[in-house]
Amino acid sequence: MDRISYWKDLATYDIDTAEAMHVTRRWLYVGFMCHQVLEKIIKAYWCKTQDTDPPYIHNLSRLVNGCNLRVLMSESQLLFIDQIH
Repeated sequence: MDRISYWKDLATYDIDTAEAMHVTRRWLYVGFMCHQVLEKIIKAYWCKTQDTDPPYIHNLSRLVNGCNLRVLMSESQLLFIDQIH
């Protein structure tokens, strides 16, 4: 499995988990899993655009900056990422 597919597959699993937690009204875990989805999708983008593996961090702002994704994002998206990092 290539690096991009690895992260995308994990993100898909996590969004499925978030949806299951939503059905059972476990709101804290919905938020946590959605953060995990964002992290893994950003790491997939990192793998697509960088020659290195993404760092073992959970800070979304640092990940977005590290792979130059920031230049493609709107102000509202950046604000959202900065608030939930």
